[in-house]
Amino acid sequence: MKQVIDRYRDVIIQIATPASLGTGFYLKGPNLIVTNDHVVSGNREVVIKGRLFPKTLARVIYSDPRFDLAFLEVPPGIELPEIQLENKTTVVEGDPILAIGHPFGLKFTTTLGIISNVSHEINDIQYYLNDAALNPGNSGGPLVNKEGNVIGVNTFIVKEGNNTGFSLPAKYLALTLDQFGAFTGKTATRCRSCSNIVFEDKADGSYCPHCGSMIHLPSQVEEYEPIGIAATIEGMLAEAGHDVKLSRRGSDTWEIRQGSARIFIAYHERTGLITGDAYLCTLPQENIGPIYEFLLRQNYDLEGLTFSVKEQDIILSLLIFDRYLNVETGLLLFKNLFEKADHYDNILVEEYGAKWKFEEGEEG
Repeated sequence: MKQVIDRYRDVIIQIATPASLGTGFYLKGPNLIVTNDHVVSGNREVVIKGRLFPKTLARVIYSDPRFDLAFLEVPPGIELPEIQLENKTTVVEGDPILAIGHPFGLKFTTTLGIISNVSHEINDIQYYLNDAALNPGNSGGPLVNKEGNVIGVNTFIVKEGNNTGFSLPAKYLALTLDQFGAFTGKTATRCRSCSNIVFEDKADGSYCPHCGSMIHLPSQVEEYEPIGIAATIEGMLAEAGHDVKLSRRGSDTWEIRQGSARIFIAYHERTGLITGDAYLCTLPQENIGPIYEFLLRQNYDLEGLTFSVKEQDIILSLLIFDRYLNVETGLLLFKNLFEKADHYDNILVEEYGAKWKFEEGEEG
């Protein structure tokens, strides 16, 4: 399976919205990115990241609530290799399969399993039941056979189901691609009631021209506007010169790059805490004592920031209670974190022998 895994490294796409994280994969023939509708639903555009290109915005061009499929437009200038969609070969129970994706926002993971059932029906749609370990964030990723071809789209799991996952067979994706045709710049959706695909220039406002049911075209989705503390945090990030849309990484979570450091910001509404964790470099295997001494001295001198070590990672953290946050105060605090993160990253590597975790300009 190693050759199959290597073939997919460049076509698996990380997807982030203001509400969720997920996976997609690139198909060269139609030149689009496939994912689940529930991953991108409610968004006109989402943040994508691949091994061969940095974070960028991609437009949602097709939504399909019936088959839980969605297509993303590939931004200009992105060239990715080809993988094959296999919808003709018979799939049988016991066939080995590989599920590929980004669970929990992690970078490129693969899990092996077998097909447990080839004809599990839900709402008149057939699903492949398999035992590959699927987790939140795997949604929208490909289910691949031993020949390295896509036989399904990983769609959902049974909670507490002990590795019980459901994948939409590739035949539904092939049918949808055929009905959608070549992208002409018009977004489309599948009507949940009559199952016809409706393009925006054929729609009767927000209603299907075939049956009159309400539809939700990607082009008609309202732009996401944060409220409350999330709005304050995004205002602060914008003032600090960061692209807010590209920083979003799921619900009330943002990721900032500052030089060679990566900073994760999260708002925990239940506790009222806003955290900023800057992941710097990693500990070396030798001469670790001087690094610990340096970190302890800095913790004594620093105001509002704290160093910690988690496994091999050196982290610089900021903690704020939401009731004390406004753009002005938050901007000062987070600017200090951003600047100190990059500053200390360099010192720890150049003077204390720590190892770079992220190179300058590297995307996660």
